[in-house]
Amino acid sequence: MRPADGCVLDLDGTVYVDDDLIPGAADAVVRLRRSGVPLCFATNTTRRPRSEIVNRLAVMGVEVKAEELFTAPVATSRWLAGVGAQRVSLLLPESTFEEFQEFTLDDETPEYVVVGDLGEEWTYDRLNRAFRTLRRGASLVAIQKNRFWDPGGGLCLDAGAFVAALEYASEKDAVLVGKPSTPFFAAAAEYIGVPLNRVAVVGDSLINDVEGGQRAGCLGLAVRTGTFREEHLRGLERPPDAILESLADLPLWLGLS
Repeated sequence: MRPADGCVLDLDGTVYVDDDLIPGAADAVVRLRRSGVPLCFATNTTRRPRSEIVNRLAVMGVEVKAEELFTAPVATSRWLAGVGAQRVSLLLPESTFEEFQEFTLDDETPEYVVVGDLGEEWTYDRLNRAFRTLRRGASLVAIQKNRFWDPGGGLCLDAGAFVAALEYASEKDAVLVGKPSTPFFAAAAEYIGVPLNRVAVVGDSLINDVEGGQRAGCLGLAVRTGTFREEHLRGLERPPDAILESLADLPLWLGLS
């Protein structure tokens, strides 16, 4: 009996780092598919829309369909629709606005301020305008709260640092929709049609992937690539259900021939 029936795979740091495919990752995905293992690729990235991610993976040698990508912006758009939102302010790269086409973009009187990762576009003015909007009554939504990420040249601040600044200044708690929130993994499990307790969440982030998956009721598997650091294991509530050298070892862990 396999230890899991389906997989939710992180992308950045697990399948690739920057523009470099992690050795063996593409073959692992092929083996999962050939064995009929339901899977999706779950990512917190807000820098690229699904269409761009698909093209980027294809260049690396990994064939993925857009519907196999369960991104944090997609999860956020579904959440906003579920609460009846109409007007939103997006602190996101414009390339990801396509995931929010059903909403009116409004930076003056939005109902929700949605925060993702703006990278080099973060400025004091952008933060201050968002802060003032929140003080006027808008609610704060965090697509993700990653503390840092590795673009390939060393660790860099991620969206979580800016979300924390807005929370502190506005005295409002952000609603977290992306990883490591339980609703995100519950939706991802439903997306692939596998019960939560039979899903293996695989990623390099011990907080967003491993611990987040475990709290949702999934198995949490860490890979020693990307942002993984051995010393971070000491801060976890419980150890990972398995630690793999890389995604290439996942088929073996699943017992696939």
